[in-house]
Amino acid sequence: MTSKKKITASSKKSATKPKSALKKAPKGGDTKRPLIKVLIADDHSVVREGLASLITRKTDMTVIGEAGNGREAVDLWRQHHPDVTLLDLRMPELDGVGAIKEIRSGNEKARIIVLTTFDGDEDIYRAIQAGAKGYLLKDAPREALMDCIRRVHAGETCVPVHLAAKLAQRVSGETLSEREIDVLKLMAQGKSNKEIGSALFISEGTVKSHVKAIFAKMNVISRTEAVANATRRGLIQL
Repeated sequence: MTSKKKITASSKKSATKPKSALKKAPKGGDTKRPLIKVLIADDHSVVREGLASLITRKTDMTVIGEAGNGREAVDLWRQHHPDVTLLDLRMPELDGVGAIKEIRSGNEKARIIVLTTFDGDEDIYRAIQAGAKGYLLKDAPREALMDCIRRVHAGETCVPVHLAAKLAQRVSGETLSEREIDVLKLMAQGKSNKEIGSALFISEGTVKSHVKAIFAKMNVISRTEAVANATRRGLIQL
């Protein structure tokens, strides 16, 4: 009887050991989630350094590259394949929209956030149409930017409500034709209808028709107002 009890007790002890070992195993096997790799593209070094400083403070993010123009942004993207790219809209050599198109031509799943000072409806529309998954202004709160990076990395779209409203207005409104945009650009240079006609190889009467259509679509009454409105919206750049 005594030996049987000893054997039973011994069996129970040996049976409990594996359970204890199984509980401890996950601790040794815990792994951290991979960091979100971020590429920053902005032609102002102070902005790049500030963004890099903010991002590297976060435990779930890291900066893998900094570009000073759109062309460099495309090259660095192809080299590092970041998870998320922060891209300025207006940059030398290649603007933000051009950079988005080139990056996405190689990988349609590229996740890009436009971070800019421009909030014109045309700017937003062109960026989103090119494939940007987020659009933020540079005066956005820090945590709003960090949250946007995480959301876009997770496959979501991030456009603040007030910018989304402008985008909706642009989509639902009347669109200027390419020729009307060309006329607007020359109007912004102070050229007369005759000079615009000569530059575009069209008659002065055709120019007048385009100007009339521009005024109607933009709901303006003067060339000065049309140029100011177009500049604010991002239709043209002075």
